[in-house]
Parts: sequence; C-alpha cells; structure tokens
Amino acid sequence: MELLRLLVLAVLALEQGVAGPTETVGNSSEGLLEFSLGKFRYFKLNKPFPEEAVLRDISSNATFLIFQIHSQYQNTTVSFSKTLLPSTSGTGTDKGLVFILRPEQSMCTWYLEAVDAEPVQSMAVPLSYSERDPVPGGCNLEFDLDIDPNIYLEYNFFEISIKFAPANLGYARGTDPPPCDVGMSQDSRWRLRYDVYQYFLPENDLTEQVLLKHLQRMVEVPQVKARAIKVVTLTANDKTSIYFSSLPVQGVIYNVIVWDPLLNTSAAYVPVHTYACSFKAMEGDCSSLGRVSTKVFFTVFALLGLFICFFGHRFWKTELFFIGFIFMGFFFYILITRLTPIKYDVRLILTAIAGSVGGIFLVATWWRFGILMLCMLCVGLVLGFLISSVIFFTLLGNVKVFRDDVVFWITFSCIAIIIPLVFMGCLRILNILTCGIIGSYSVVLAVDSYLYTSLSYITLNVLKRALNTDFHRAFTNVPFQTTDSDSQRPYRTQ
Repeated sequence: MELLRLLVLAVLALEQGVAGPTETVGNSSEGLLEFSLGKFRYFKLNKPFPEEAVLRDISSNATFLIFQIHSQYQNTTVSFSKTLLPSTSGTGTDKGLVFILRPEQSMCTWYLEAVDAEPVQSMAVPLSYSERDPVPGGCNLEFDLDIDPNIYLEYNFFEISIKFAPANLGYARGTDPPPCDVGMSQDSRWRLRYDVYQYFLPENDLTEQVLLKHLQRMVEVPQVKARAIKVVTLTANDKTSIYFSSLPVQGVIYNVIVWDPLLNTSAAYVPVHTYACSFKAMEGDCSSLGRVSTKVFFTVFALLGLFICFFGHRFWKTELFFIGFIFMGFFFYILITRLTPIKYDVRLILTAIAGSVGGIFLVATWWRFGILMLCMLCVGLVLGFLISSVIFFTLLGNVKVFRDDVVFWITFSCIAIIIPLVFMGCLRILNILTCGIIGSYSVVLAVDSYLYTSLSYITLNVLKRALNTDFHRAFTNVPFQTTDSDSQRPYRTQ
C-alpha cells in the first residue's frame, strides 16, 4: 500500500510539471486576479462587476507594459479604471492597453469586465518592455486611446482588413515621449519598420481551447517570428492598413512587429484573430459551413464532373455540355452579381439555368455544324482558365505588379489562351487532360461546400477579383496544413 501511495504521488507531481509554469488557471469570482510578467492566465469573467487585475514586483528596467486579454468571440473590456471611458479602455475579443510606468513604480492595476451576460472564458498576459524598445501605437491619431497597441480588424465575404496606429520610439521613465510629427529624420519615429505576420489555426477546428493555445504563440516577438509567416514589411511612410483574402471558417491570427533598425529592438502589437464568420448569427454561422443551395449546386456539378473525369473523352456530347455549362455559368454569375441586387440563392438558380442553356448551345453547335476546332477551343480555354488560376494561386499572385487589374487580367487571359494554342496539334491529349483535370477539380469544389479545403480558392480568388474591384489589394495566402498542429506553415508565403 505504501508503494502504491508513493506511485500516485509521483504521477500527480509529474502532471503538475507537464502543465508548465507559463499558464495558470483561475476564476474571477475568487477575487483579485494576480498576474506575473510573461505568464498567461486563464479565467472566466462575469457581467455584473468589473474584476481587478494586479501585477506586482515590476522590474526597474521596464519602461512600459502591455496588458492584453483574449476571448474567442464574446467581447471583454479592459480599462485603467472602474469608470469606463473611451480614452482609457478597450472592448473586443483581442484588446490591450499600454501602461507607461512612472519612476519607482512597481505595481499596476487594470479592470476587466465581460460585455455579454454569459460568462466569458478569457486569457490574459502582461508583457514588459525597456526604454530602447519602440512603443506600439505610441503615435496614435486615429483611435480613441492615447497609446493604442491594438490591431483593428474588419471582414466581409471578399476580404479582411487590419489597421493599426503608428508606433513611437522608446523613452525612459519620467521623461516626455519623442514628438511624433516633428521632422522625418532617422532620429524620429519615421525610421521604424512594421512587419505584418499571419498565422493559420488548424483547419476545421473552431474550439476555444485551440484558439487560446495558439494565440500564446503570437504574443511575444521571438515566437511570432518563429511560428508565423511574414507577409509584408511597411515603412513609416506607408499606410498602416493591410488587406487579406477572406477565408470563412478558417481561423487566422494576425500581428504586427514594430522594429527599430537603429537600436535593433522590437515590440509586438496585440494579436487579433478572426474566422471571417459569426458565432452568434441565427443563420449561416461558423458551425454551418455553406448554404443548402450551394451544397445542392456543387454536389450535382461534382457528380457530372466525376463522370467526365473518367468517361468524358468517350462521351463527347456530354463533355461538351459540361464545358458549355462552365463557360456560360461562370460569366453569367459574374454579370448578374455585379449588375443586380438579386439574392444569392436566386442567383445560383439562374446560373444553373444559364449554364444548362450554354451547355445545350455548345452541343447543338457541334450537332449542327460539326466544327471540331471551335469546340476544342472552348475545351482548351476552360483548361487554360484553371491552369492560369493555379499559377496565380502560387507566390506569383502576391507580386506587386499584379495588384494592377489591367496587368493581372491581360496576363491571366494570355496564359489561358496559350493552353489551347499549344495543344492544337494534339487535340486528343488536350481533351483527355481537360476531362481529367476539370472533372476532378469539380469534386474539390463540392467537398469545399461541406468541409473547408484550401484548394477551392484556386478559382474562388479569381471569381472574387472579378466581382470586387478592391480585391486586387488583398494578399491571397491560404493554409495547406497537416494534422500536426505544432508544425503549421502556410502553403503560400511572401
């Protein structure tokens, strides 16, 4: 019995060791929330009263602190005082405050509050920086806080936008901050650089625990650089706003690292996350991927595509109907979306009708006139469209020259036209390749309506660009992940 008792004690000690020193768990109802620098704390916030968070024993080397709190989709408020004012508090799912330390100050206090009536599972951490480190949001002129280290995120079907306030140079305790807009020399904040990072969460995982775990990797500068992918570097002369392609249901975390090249120091803003969908929507929320009409449309389309993939070359008229359906349906959908306010479900029905008319027309053209070259040109153009989409799905899609719509569409069209021209001497090979590639890709689109897949964005990014005149400014990175969430890397990098 004594041996069994010792064994149980050993196992309990081992479990405590595995939990790690960087995470503590608590409930705000227990009273005061005690924090330690650089250590994450999990807790639940309740609506009625603000909870007090305290950090003690702050080092004299620290000049300013960034206290940040994160939750999955329920808003929380962090404030310098119990009285909530726009200039001293922030509300959202990813919010933080910069606390400029006074001489000899060794303790700081914040107040935390849940906005919704339901308890909110939250995670918070305070971080310290020295006088040599740049101050994120130190030259804020746009948002409410005097010093705003937060990243402001908005999204729609087409794109995600993030904005942040410019940083300032670091300074010692008890001294005045450097002026923000006096001169543009290397002794001012204009020398600072901003690295924008993107980090993809595991695909098809909307759990709160996974989000909070991965947010820890995007808080401090060394981990952000090691775990995330740098998308772009901005200078102080650039606008502090970046755009990304919207990926509904795919979790993404963004952060900005401000770097002082003269002192070789850096600091991180407060990371922000999004799933590009709503957890609170009554219809079409994050848990219900895709509309019923989309699933029906692409399921039928995939069944036809699967038949074409294996037997299309032998059933010539069926293949022509499939190609004509794609040709007419694609251009018709773009036309009615840009010119009319018709609802999505109606547009999809009309697109199916128009596509069917296009397919019947191409079959009738072959039956009446028997012009093989004309029919094979349509077949080749559809294959060329997909190959051109694949090319711009790679790193080439984020090259700056292709931000210009004229350059993009001319290049895209030239690639699409080259494909049928190259294969005009071997029409049999062109036909077999088109049946196999286009038919199999139709199955990918059907899978995406039930379960998220990055490969659908090969053509969806092109469709978005055709529908939205502002989509040219968006970075179109998507994840391509394995089940090992500890070794995530985006498929496309910049």
